[in-house]
Amino acid sequence: MIYFDQAATSLQKPPRVGQAVLQAMGTLGNAGRGAHEPTLQASRVVYGAREKLARLFRAEDPSRIAFACNATDALNMAVQGIFAPGDHVITTAREHNSVLRPLYRMEDHRVELTVLPADTRGNIDYCDLEKNLRKNTRAVVIGHASNVTGSITDLQSVSEFTRRHGLLLVVDAAQTAGVLPIDVQEMGIDVLCFTGHKGLMGPQGTGGIYVREGVPITSMKVGGSGIHSYDRSHPSRMPELLEAGTMNVHGIAGLSAALDYLEQTGIDEIRKKESQLARQFLEGIQKIPGITVYGDPDSDQNVAVVSLNLGEEDSGRVADWLWEDYGICVRAGAHCAPLMHCALGTQKQGTVRFSFSHYNTEEEVDCAIDALRELENIP
Repeated sequence: MIYFDQAATSLQKPPRVGQAVLQAMGTLGNAGRGAHEPTLQASRVVYGAREKLARLFRAEDPSRIAFACNATDALNMAVQGIFAPGDHVITTAREHNSVLRPLYRMEDHRVELTVLPADTRGNIDYCDLEKNLRKNTRAVVIGHASNVTGSITDLQSVSEFTRRHGLLLVVDAAQTAGVLPIDVQEMGIDVLCFTGHKGLMGPQGTGGIYVREGVPITSMKVGGSGIHSYDRSHPSRMPELLEAGTMNVHGIAGLSAALDYLEQTGIDEIRKKESQLARQFLEGIQKIPGITVYGDPDSDQNVAVVSLNLGEEDSGRVADWLWEDYGICVRAGAHCAPLMHCALGTQKQGTVRFSFSHYNTEEEVDCAIDALRELENIP
């Protein structure tokens, strides 16, 4: 099997991740719910992971990081917890449904929404931010990189806009956490939503949200917190504000081990390897007639994601061929990004997405190129 579906979830993980989860299953209690050793050790593991994430994202304090189930969970916390009737929010056609659907739901609660259009390459015009500014504009909610084309958002331009007008910047880092350097303070990010199971190489069911101090946010969930049990209201301080109920301590233990690996290996080294593999793949398929690559494949401002089509063939059929005949795992279809496919003109065909991990090899990439070359010749 050759796995080229890193943008959906990391399959090849550092061995220490699984080992940490297995050990946690037999040793860790419920964090913050007692004073015996299993629960104290669980609290230490959770806090240690929080510290590592704060270092990774350059957060001002570990308490500004709250754990979530995934990036979708975190984005719902942000969108439904920050915006109120009468607010205006700007987003883009590049976004995943994890951004779009919570915003659509808030439209039903009288939050105004502007979706900036994308061109046929999936790029936005950053001048459109100023053109769509209103007196009641509250925030920009935007992805750090497209999960369809891999194109990296110019967050500096977006941040300059939000800072200039005193707006909030909410960033979906599902495709970039663990892949690109993220400094929330330098980049002017007020809220960062991330998942643990992609670039961070942790278990599924992990992720989190960074909320800058002073950003008002209301919790979607209330309940057990381990503190202030006699209060009618849920604790209002971070991170307990956003962590009602028992956390996925076993998954967080695995995420913590993955963060250790990232610190030791270095994000720059990981991105360098993934970029080299993506470039090798792009150069190899350029000579194959009938292949269309979407986005800006010649740009160096992409994560290791390549979306393509083979002639007029249905993307799902191509993905099935790759798996059944060659043992190659890819993702086909709309990738939960409907507006992006409308911009690319692929809403009916979808695309075949290859996304690379630093665990992949050059030999695996050559196998994928050869497979596409063979498929192109099938009548």
